[in-house]
Amino acid sequence: MTQPRQSTASVVAPLLACHGLTMRFGGLLALDALDLSVASGEILGLIGPNGSGKTTFFNVLTGLYRPSAGRVEFGGRDIIGASPQQVCRAGIARTFQRSRLCLPLTVFDNVMIGNHLRLDHRVSFNVLRRGALRRQYDECVEAARSLAATFNPRLSSRLFEAAAALDMIDRRRVEICRALVNAPRLLLLDEPSAGMTRGETRELMDDILQIRAARGELTIVIIEHEMNVIERMTERCVVLNYGEKIAEGPFRVVASDPAVQEAYLGQAVAEA
Repeated sequence: MTQPRQSTASVVAPLLACHGLTMRFGGLLALDALDLSVASGEILGLIGPNGSGKTTFFNVLTGLYRPSAGRVEFGGRDIIGASPQQVCRAGIARTFQRSRLCLPLTVFDNVMIGNHLRLDHRVSFNVLRRGALRRQYDECVEAARSLAATFNPRLSSRLFEAAAALDMIDRRRVEICRALVNAPRLLLLDEPSAGMTRGETRELMDDILQIRAARGELTIVIIEHEMNVIERMTERCVVLNYGEKIAEGPFRVVASDPAVQEAYLGQAVAEA
């Protein structure tokens, strides 16, 4: 009997795939056998109540925590046990909920902190190869200026001002520039709207969407408590509660899920 011909069409592997990812802190289960995948070029929203494991997930991905169990594949390679520096070189960058800018340093210096792995720090290069050092410096200035201009043309003219002189939205822009300067494949944004007004949040989201449009293959995972940001920015959401994935899908679908409503509002409110 003739067997049906198998399809030769290749299945595109996700850029990021997590399988059974578990993180324990003593008796606390922060991530509970999490399965999650993100396609190249996708914007994924990661939502859930406070303490649901969202930032822990970012910390595991970026090598700050080593998980208790499970596997993380990025670009088809297992990155469990990789150092934060190795994760950065692989193409993952992040921002933090609380600002990590060095406020006394200039905008340029803060952006270049994100590029330090690509710079030549050898004494021989910095002392003896002055022409090459100058070219590297000029290239860095141009890269920082170009990134800043993408967000705000005025910001690009303030490269050598202290970051402390910037307002909150421009500080957030500098943090994202610092994450992008190394040309990552995956950008992790941890509550980028924190501390900003509604108008500033809308403006920053416009900036991020513009960056994503210019870099079509840039993949973004965004943690946010502002649901209007998630609804506008993301193509798909994953909802965590006590480290467990309780829902997944487009925002409007997960927002109407009773389990999600209960996680955010509580049983009594959900049944009212």
